Amino acid sequence: MRKFLAPSILAGDWWNIGEQIEATLRGGADLIHFDVMDGHFVPNITVGPEILGYISRRVDVPIDAHLMIEDPDRYIPEFVRAGANWVSVHIENVVHIHRTLTLIRELGAKAGVVLNPGTPLSAIEEAIHYADYVLLMSVNPGFSGQKFIERSLERLSLLRDMRDRLNPDCLIEIDGGIKEENIAEVIRAGADVVVVGSGIFSAEDVESRTRKLKELIFSATAV
Repeated sequence: MRKFLAPSILAGDWWNIGEQIEATLRGGADLIHFDVMDGHFVPNITVGPEILGYISRRVDVPIDAHLMIEDPDRYIPEFVRAGANWVSVHIENVVHIHRTLTLIRELGAKAGVVLNPGTPLSAIEEAIHYADYVLLMSVNPGFSGQKFIERSLERLSLLRDMRDRLNPDCLIEIDGGIKEENIAEVIRAGADVVVVGSGIFSAEDVESRTRKLKELIFSATAV
């Protein structure tokens, strides 16, 4: 299965975010990860569909919108209209997960379900049948630059087993604390899509860092 690198622009320099996004694309980024926070579900406020629209009109890779917001069903159509190609919602925050995942798919986007670090994998055992991808958080959501929770490696492996058993076409995405030092480990543990924020945007040369991470993903996949 192909492996994807998704730079998380939450960690970028918003004065120069357009240039930085272009640098990640030159370095081989496969997706742009777009974090949406409302200050309620998580303790931070970020950006909305209007900003996503500006980006989608200028890039030729999919945009992966991670909705960390209350009542996501209300806003999903706006994000898809703005150009989100992938949309994920939290199992902890959606009462009717089948309805929400179906809505995303009917709008023409890939549908993802997200798990926080403290949520058991069993919580998505039914939802995974209707998801195009599962996003496993390896930090508590809300802020960039947090330390990777080591227990996430075991959770990745268990999630891969669940995916292979219940929905082999479903991708596994991981987000939080991933850098050069541990990106190969998460690939070997089962990740198909790796979200990297400060591990890319803290570099002086964003393009070179992106390219290096892509090389590490390729090497880990080839083993």
